[in-house]
Amino acid sequence: MGLPNKDEVEGKFDQAKGAVKENVGDAIGDRDMEAEGAADRAKGNLQEGYGEVKHKVGDAIKDVGDAIRR
Repeated sequence: MGLPNKDEVEGKFDQAKGAVKENVGDAIGDRDMEAEGAADRAKGNLQEGYGEVKHKVGDAIKDVGDAIRR
């Protein structure tokens, strides 16, 4: 697998952002911030997964193209 694509990177960023919000929200007793962080993490997980699928499909297409050229 090569470099991560945009969706994978943004997904990781949202996961990290969500974890920070959750922890800060928990520390200061702000349940809304905590819930927002959980939502950001969930969104990040989905986006990263979508990016991984795109990456795998792209790799598979490249492999097929390489096989045809032989």
